[in-house]
Amino acid sequence: MPRPRRPRRGVRLILASLLLTGLSGVAAAVTVHAAAPAAAATTATFTDDFNGPAGSSIDLSKWRVETGDNVNNHEREYYTSGTHNAALDGQGHLVITARRDNPSNYQCWYGTCQYTSARFSTAGMFTQAYGHFESRMQLPKGQGMWPAFWMLGDNIGTVGWPNSGEIDTMENVGYEPGTVHGTLHGPGYSGSNGLGAAYTLPGGQNFYDGFHIFAVDWAPNSVKFSVDGNVYETRTPADTNGNPWVFDHPFYLIMNLAVGGYWPGDPNASTVFPQNLVIDYVHVTTGGTGSSTGQITGYGGKCVDVAGANSANGTAVQLYDCNGTAAQQWTVGADGTIRALGKCMDLTAAGTANGTQVQLYDCNGTGAQKWQASGGSLINPQSGRCLDATGPSSANGTRLQIWDCTGGANQKWNLPS
Repeated sequence: MPRPRRPRRGVRLILASLLLTGLSGVAAAVTVHAAAPAAAATTATFTDDFNGPAGSSIDLSKWRVETGDNVNNHEREYYTSGTHNAALDGQGHLVITARRDNPSNYQCWYGTCQYTSARFSTAGMFTQAYGHFESRMQLPKGQGMWPAFWMLGDNIGTVGWPNSGEIDTMENVGYEPGTVHGTLHGPGYSGSNGLGAAYTLPGGQNFYDGFHIFAVDWAPNSVKFSVDGNVYETRTPADTNGNPWVFDHPFYLIMNLAVGGYWPGDPNASTVFPQNLVIDYVHVTTGGTGSSTGQITGYGGKCVDVAGANSANGTAVQLYDCNGTAAQQWTVGADGTIRALGKCMDLTAAGTANGTQVQLYDCNGTGAQKWQASGGSLINPQSGRCLDATGPSSANGTRLQIWDCTGGANQKWNLPS
């Protein structure tokens, strides 16, 4: 059960001031109104893959740097500008670094600041109502760490928080290294009374050991939270106990690494600094705002199956008698991925040639893990080839591959609705 939390009014006074004054001097924001769930098309509206030379700053045409401290949550860090606490690593990642230092004698609500970190938003630059919002991240570790990927309503400057609404796609507190939380905040259900749930990795895994994908699929009257394609929470107006549902207007993105605060508690002697929040990408799309989970059936009425129900990277994806196990429960996501057992359906070595075998692999956002349904076929756009039952055969254990699209029965698939 999630621990009580304080309001994430991480909207610091400097940001609130900008919002109240209409973000004077800032270029007009790009506001996207995504299609309703019935729309078939999925269009990328915001993409940052954090490509650039090592040591360079975040793209300031996409992100606003937010600086200062945060008395509302009693966080201990001072959010800085520049590259001291946030820089590209030259390998396609943004690294937000929390440090136990104070190089410029920053002053915090409690006195001289003890820690520095970084926080970014798209306020005044990009907002969107509805769609698929996703980031692939590797989280920090240690008592007092508080990384988050979240959104605030763009009307916060006029209606205030929590009337503006808040969607916490991912929050993690350091004393729960294998658990993240997804939460909605609104009038009558904010702070420690937010509408939330937790997701815990299986087998004692920790989020600091590798990258994971955190996402929400947001549609009119519905917000679904997922980790690695596994939907673990769905919220609708029925959950607000008669209070207003305030998730029907554009929101902007925020990502930050806080240190200390009411919820995570302060760092202690066990906390090692510096700590890094490593962000591989942030992607936002419109259309296709939902995901569906269930069996995928194909040639001979057999099910798409993960061999041996093994979630290890490289495990074969095959045909097998339908048996209702987790190895045959596939989540078809709005982001184009097809996932089972916390991993993605993937083309071996990102191959594009006929006969490239299909496997299970860590979700990484590459074209080798993208699929499009068309006319009953599943097409990998990167290769232009179709998911295919080798042979063709419907025998148990038949390996799946990609092949030129022929329209044959061994390339027809029934997806979960």
